[in-house]
Amino acid sequence: MFRFYFRIVFLFFLFISCVKYEQVGDKTSIFQKSEGKQEEDRYGILKKKAKEALEFCTENKYSTDFCVLVDMKIPSGKNRMFVWDLKKDTLSYQALCAHGMGRGSTQETPVFSNENGSYCTSLGKYRLGERAPSKWGIKIHYKMYGLEKSNNNAYKRIVVLHSYDPVPDEEIYPEHLPLGWSLGCPVTSNEMMTYVDGLLKKQKKPVLLWIYY
Repeated sequence: MFRFYFRIVFLFFLFISCVKYEQVGDKTSIFQKSEGKQEEDRYGILKKKAKEALEFCTENKYSTDFCVLVDMKIPSGKNRMFVWDLKKDTLSYQALCAHGMGRGSTQETPVFSNENGSYCTSLGKYRLGERAPSKWGIKIHYKMYGLEKSNNNAYKRIVVLHSYDPVPDEEIYPEHLPLGWSLGCPVTSNEMMTYVDGLLKKQKKPVLLWIYY
């Protein structure tokens, strides 16, 4: 009888541990059905963007291993930066991402601009460039070169991919990330930046980062 109750207790704690891991430790579980139709729709858009990204990367001789997608329609308190495995056609990592503070942007709603001094996020496709030292986060950033009219001033504006210590590793919604953490750069968590840095250091071809709304 004692062994029976011991096994029941053991299985219960094992189940709790698995549930906790799925909720907290699994960075690839996204838009669970319990979160509602809106989240499912955003996941559909993510899948569509990933398909378009693969076509772009193939045509332009970019890396077809992975790309980075940022959906600015998703609240900043939710994961909206995604590393997409283009070979497996699946999400490999996700994290929070701050948007620019300029031109009347709020925590809830970003305003987009390509103008120098606007302190705004710019929409469009980017080529991730050189790896360089940074003052922020894990002390590494990557240059960003805008490929469209909507973001072709990115390099001049010193818009770069970097992390920032206060950005949480987990979602905080219904709270939002504070304004001021980004002057136009896609600013993410140290955990995400470490992951992306590890991938980028292995790449010989250009890698696509795409910010859309």
